[in-house]
Amino acid sequence: MILKILAFGITKDIFGTSEKEIEIDEGADVKALKTLLEKDFPELKKLKSYFIAVDDEYAEDSHIITVSNEIAIIPPVSGG
Repeated sequence: MILKILAFGITKDIFGTSEKEIEIDEGADVKALKTLLEKDFPELKKLKSYFIAVDDEYAEDSHIITVSNEIAIIPPVSGG
């Protein structure tokens, strides 16, 4: 299945765009998506942390992704 991934902050720079299409197997979970993204974009591994949001909520690694989900990569945030 083809997923549209939304990228923010530093992940937008890593992807070179704010939206990226990724092909992943049906029934894949968030952990599989992270593994695929880190293979295609090794710079992600250099981040202290990042989160995957599915339909506007942070998702656990075991969350199953469907083609209808909105997926976003949330980079580490700092504030003062």
